[in-house]
This record gives sequence, C-alpha cells and structure tokens, in this order.
Amino acid sequence: MNLPLFLSKRIYRDTSDGKQVSRPAVLIAMIGIAIGLAVMIIAVSVVIGFKTEIRNKVIGFGSHIQISNFDAVRSYETRPVLVNDSMMAALSDYEEVKHVQRYSTKPGMIKTDDAFQGMVLKGVGPEFDASFFREHLLEGEIPMFSDSASSNQVVISKTLANKLHLKLGDKIYTYYIQDDVRARRLTIKGIYQTNFSEYDNLFLLTDICMVNRLNGWEKGQVSGVEIAVKDYSKLEETTYRIAADTDNQLDYMGGVYYVRNIEQLNPQIFAWLGLLDLNVWVILILMVGVAGFTMISGLLILIIERTNMIGVLKALGANDLTIRKVFLWFSVFLIGKGMLWGNLIGLTFYFIQMQFGVFKLDPETYYVDTVPVSFSLLHFVLINVGTLLAAVLMLLGPSFLITKINPATSMRYE
Repeated sequence: MNLPLFLSKRIYRDTSDGKQVSRPAVLIAMIGIAIGLAVMIIAVSVVIGFKTEIRNKVIGFGSHIQISNFDAVRSYETRPVLVNDSMMAALSDYEEVKHVQRYSTKPGMIKTDDAFQGMVLKGVGPEFDASFFREHLLEGEIPMFSDSASSNQVVISKTLANKLHLKLGDKIYTYYIQDDVRARRLTIKGIYQTNFSEYDNLFLLTDICMVNRLNGWEKGQVSGVEIAVKDYSKLEETTYRIAADTDNQLDYMGGVYYVRNIEQLNPQIFAWLGLLDLNVWVILILMVGVAGFTMISGLLILIIERTNMIGVLKALGANDLTIRKVFLWFSVFLIGKGMLWGNLIGLTFYFIQMQFGVFKLDPETYYVDTVPVSFSLLHFVLINVGTLLAAVLMLLGPSFLITKINPATSMRYE
C-alpha cells in the first residue's frame, strides 16, 4: 500500500467532512484554483476567438496572398498586371493553394441627392469565392459576376447604405475621376455587414469587366490575384514559395509582379492582434500566481494543524520525504477538485456564449457585435496540465517546513 497516498486520502476525507478546523483554508484554496482556472479558460477562449474573427474578416476582403503590380503598393488606384488562364492554372497547381481569383479596383464616389461618399469599386470575376460575403449578407443576394459583360449590379455595405439612406434595389450614381469624370449608374443587388468599419466604409462589389473598362485596361489586365491557402499556419512558407517563382517577373505589357501575404498588407492590424497574446500571458501568470498562493496558504495552515500527526509519524520512523508526499498528495486532491469546478465554470461560459452570444460588444469599437469565443482540445489540455504542474511545483518549497518539526516537541503540540 502507498502510505503517503493512503494518509493523504484520509486527511482529505476528514477535511471534506468538516471535522478539521482547516476547512475554511481548504475552501479558500479550492476556490482560488477554481476561479483562476475559469478565468484562464475564459481569457484564452475570448482572445483566440477575437483574433480568429478579426483575421477572418481581413482575409475575407483580401484573401491570404495577393499578387499585384509592384508600382501599385498601398493604393487602390492600381496599375495593372497581366493575369491569363495559364497563370491562374499555374498558381492553382501549388499544393498549398486552395483557390485563386482575379480582382480589379477603382476609387470613386457615390452621389445622392443630399450626400456623397468616397468608396472603392472592387471588381471580381466568375471564379470569385463569395462565401465570406454570403455569410455576412443581410439583404438581397450576391450576383453572378462576369469578366465579359457588365451587369451594373453592386453589393454594398449596410454602413454605406445607412449613411446615404439607400436600400435594396435603389439606383445609385457613382463617379470616377481620371483624365475626365466618368459616371456609372448601378443597382444595389445585395447589402452586407461585417462590422469591420475599415472595409465596410469602403468596398462595393461588382463585375471585374466594368472596373477594367473604367481603368481603360487591355484584355487580361487586372489589379491582381487573390490566393487562398489550405493551411494558415503555412502562410509564410507558401508566400515565399510563390514569391520565389513570381516576384519581380515582368509581364509582356511591362507590369511587375509583387507577392505579399495578408499580414504584410496589414501590419498594423496583425501587430495589434499579436499584442493580445501578451495580455493572455499576463492573465495566465497572474491567475496561476493567485491559485498557487492560495494553495500555499492552505498547505501551511494544514501543516501547522497537523503538527502532532507529523511528530507521531516521525516517531514511528517515517522520514521527511514520505511525510512531504502525504501533504503534496493531499494538495493534489484539493487542486483537482478546484480544477473540476474551474473547468465547469469556464466551459459553461464558453458554450453559452458560443450558442447564444449573451455578452454584446459595440461593433464600432471592437469590430464584432458579440464577444467571440474559440477553443480547442489542445488549449484545454495545456491549461489544465500547466495549472496542475505550476501549483504543485509552487508547493514544493513550503512543504520543506515539515523537516523543521521536531517529534519531541510536536507530539505535545495542541
């Protein structure tokens, strides 16, 4: 029989039945573990959910990787590159690539009877993956976009529609300034809302054919190519592989291909998201510290109350290591019970928020209207194992107090 384990179970049963004066200390220790673990689960799930939501919205507007003209960096008034069927096929042949689509952009202005608003007309072709916009579509539908004819239909954001008092089916006049002012009358076919104001205030979707005509480009010329990858964790590797084959190459019309991924295109946003990881680590360290210190205080109180028992065990021949194991096993029981309650609280919050979105946010500030949550089994296991190991390791030092107890005096301890 494992003596330390047997004795620790006996002490645990006694304290659970309320027979010992250390019951408040035991409760405080378990509550500290439960609250700490619950906060860690909630914090990690919210931060991961928030990062995933924002990242997916940025990617939804620009895909994972873009190939454009080197002379058109950071501008929506782009210079074209030639993208023909053979280039599209070559890009699709990369093992890591999931989807390839062309796009063209043209800055302009929407004018109504009582207001006007700057915007960017983004043209896409029949290969356009509209799943992101369908997910955020509020009214209407996503048209079948064409690269050979202009339907004069657009998908506009709810933000722009509200600013200009527009609704589904309205005709809008748009103006584009080049050598002269050009106008187009477009019909609102769909209204979307992503709550990502940086893009909702900007983009209208339409046929790539019309945008190319507005730009005065030749057949095959576009602003660039958007590439979706299968595995986001391999984004950098895929970017450099495509760049090695494409970067700085000239098309026969003089355009220079330039490959960048979504993180390079939006460094401020992804730097901001990266800072959230630091916040998570701060929370994790603080919560582990709180849980560990409550366990330390509980263990010290228990050792003091069990001084008589420690003296008896030493008089019977038990060494310090054996007795320390007794109290460390007891601490593991307490930590386990606290972790059980912590997991229950944290996972309950996670599932309620994921299903019902109880906690709301201001989309103008946070880009989402509810607190997003996302979690995985790996994160769950790592948090639990890390908490258990950290708490037990923090108890090793205080358990050395047992070595200072003298059997001759402790057996008379009251």
